[in-house]
Amino acid sequence: MIRRNPDVLDLYRRMSVIRQFEERCLELSREGFIKGSIHMCLGQEAIPVGVSAALEPGDRVIATYRGHGWAISLGVPLEPLLGEICQRADGLNGGRCGSPLLSAPEYGFLGENSIVGAGLPVAAGVAMAAQYLQSGRVVVVSVGDGALNQGSLHEGLVFAAAKNLPLVIVCENNGWSELTPSASFLRTADLADRVAGYRIPAEVVDGCDAEAVLDAAAWATAEARGGRGPVFLECKTVRLGGHYNGDIEHYRPLEDAERARRDEPLARLRRQLAGERDDSAAVLGAIDAEVGDQIVAVTEAVRAMAEPAAETAAAHVVADPPDAAGRDGGSPPGDSQTVELTYQRAINRALRDELASRPEVILYGEDVGTAGGIFGVSRGLQKDFGPARVFDTPISESAILGSAVGAAMEGMKPVVEIMWGDFLLVALDQLINQAANVRFINRSRLHAPMVVRFQQGATPGACAQHTQSLEAFLAHIPGLKVGVPATPADGYAMTRAAVADPDPVLLAEARELYQVSGPVHTDGPAQAAAGARIHRQGSDVAILTWGPMLHRALDAASRLADAGHEACVVDLRWLRPLDDDTIDAAVRQCHGRVIVAHEANVTGGFGAEVAARISERHFGTLTAPVRRVGAPDVRIPAAPALQEAVLPSAGWLVNAALKLLGDPVYTANEKLEGTQMERLCFVMELNPGQEEKYDRVHREMFPEMHDALVEAGYENYTIFRLRTTVVGYAECVPDASTVLDRMARHPVSTRWAETLAGVAKHKLEMAEQVWRL
Repeated sequence: MIRRNPDVLDLYRRMSVIRQFEERCLELSREGFIKGSIHMCLGQEAIPVGVSAALEPGDRVIATYRGHGWAISLGVPLEPLLGEICQRADGLNGGRCGSPLLSAPEYGFLGENSIVGAGLPVAAGVAMAAQYLQSGRVVVVSVGDGALNQGSLHEGLVFAAAKNLPLVIVCENNGWSELTPSASFLRTADLADRVAGYRIPAEVVDGCDAEAVLDAAAWATAEARGGRGPVFLECKTVRLGGHYNGDIEHYRPLEDAERARRDEPLARLRRQLAGERDDSAAVLGAIDAEVGDQIVAVTEAVRAMAEPAAETAAAHVVADPPDAAGRDGGSPPGDSQTVELTYQRAINRALRDELASRPEVILYGEDVGTAGGIFGVSRGLQKDFGPARVFDTPISESAILGSAVGAAMEGMKPVVEIMWGDFLLVALDQLINQAANVRFINRSRLHAPMVVRFQQGATPGACAQHTQSLEAFLAHIPGLKVGVPATPADGYAMTRAAVADPDPVLLAEARELYQVSGPVHTDGPAQAAAGARIHRQGSDVAILTWGPMLHRALDAASRLADAGHEACVVDLRWLRPLDDDTIDAAVRQCHGRVIVAHEANVTGGFGAEVAARISERHFGTLTAPVRRVGAPDVRIPAAPALQEAVLPSAGWLVNAALKLLGDPVYTANEKLEGTQMERLCFVMELNPGQEEKYDRVHREMFPEMHDALVEAGYENYTIFRLRTTVVGYAECVPDASTVLDRMARHPVSTRWAETLAGVAKHKLEMAEQVWRL
């Protein structure tokens, strides 16, 4: 951190460094040495210089993507800073961030943020950690004027006000929301007016006067540090140049650009000093020349830097994986004690054990504290551990997730609950663009070990905004780990594994399982956030699944066993990282016959990823293509009868397995499936002695075929069927006489009865006869 209490010449020097540094960035961009977009803070130098001068060692700063000046003001060395902007190996982040996302946590600079307004919830989390740890630290977050239109920013303000956090929000209002005048969206001259409703103290500051900014920042940081909560500073400034390096500013009025050149902070300070001392021109010229020499030397050093090595590109996505032997904890030791718990209480027990053993763990979310969660999972925890560690939040998903990112970066272990998985969609930025990037961009110097709990899936009466299974969305993102516990035992073990993990972990709990009971090992070995588990052994077909579908798969496996087929049922448990070794073993064990089942829609579901991996590794040994079982491409309806029609069931898995296995009864059924005539034939052959009745039905349903059969010499339709289709059955089943016996006890019988019952009203009686068989 640069020393405090600078004199006016020191302020000028600091601004000159930023000005000449940014101008050099533009030059390097024009010659092609810097690739891509860069966003300069030309004209806004007084703000980072003034605010940084008011900070204490240990304070933290999060900036916008126009944040080079903030890094310089915090004392970040120029060589690695410019090296990063030039995407060099010796840059601050090894070329991973370039201009708009760079960071230097060892200097208190937690980084820029390329998502407008997204930094405020993260900064609130950093401030929450400072408050919890009683470090006396203040956090500053810089935002642009356009960010005041972002919902995530307002959620962050609500959260900071509710928690009375030591946070200073600095709005760098240059009058432009990228290429559009900010005034065109406003009904007030001051953005500070928007903050008034939150009862957050605010001040409008001349952002082109470094001394005025310093004075305001000194007041604001004293308020925040003194425990009086967040403060908002609106620093009105100018923008020299365009929104980014390629902006030709065709949209900008000439008078606005001229006003910016007149009012920018270095020009104003030169005029001020010219009226105060006769040698100002010479003194300031000497400062500029000295700074210029420094920039030249830095540029030469950066030009000599190597580009990043290609083999480093995939490093630091997540922490190094654990040893395979401990991935799922193995079998519990022989003397391990078990308790019978519901899925809900097992998760509660895991949270309790983590709160008791890790002082850095905090648990929060909507209704999590006093009420114990809408599903009761956290019930009793606030009473036992206090409201400082288990607490409620505003209904602000972006603030909940963003604050978890910030707190985790500061050494806390936040466990947050998002009430419904569907609600993650309003705040995905904080997971995908924030949490997943922390380790990667900082090359593991900084990481965000947080846990996000949510429940998902369909239950009777739940509408299409409360029933989605979104694990495929989340598992697609490198840097996030995704688990789906399906049993009380895993509800406990996987929750504890998630809390122990050094990376962001998402746990998709199943609402329909909360009251399911089972044995839980609470004293077993610690598990890693990885590893599948085999729940049933078999060698005929492998069913790979996760979440509540596990129980339907086990049901299906029992029904298949009754028909003489043994299924291997694998609960994948963790979708990222995916346990390819266990999957491979199951595929080989079942001779390449595999079903992947999930409740989510088939199209784009995670089952497609699993199936693709299997096909890539086992293509030559697959008996048949991997079959996927999941919901069809529909929204999930609320009515139980409609849900039953679209949600995959044990019966769906049975049918998929029988088809995959080429089961003779299923094959016979397949030949009969498709037309009303074929279904009628099936019923006739299962109900001998009803020839007259079926002939009449056949004449009514298929008059043209009936006439053709008579002309062909068949006395009636029954004789035709007896002479033809029994031969067809004989081709499908070695002993045709066993068909009826097999059908009577086969799992597919129920499906046929249901299918026949829906053909037509006058066929209901026939369907009931099939059912009775």
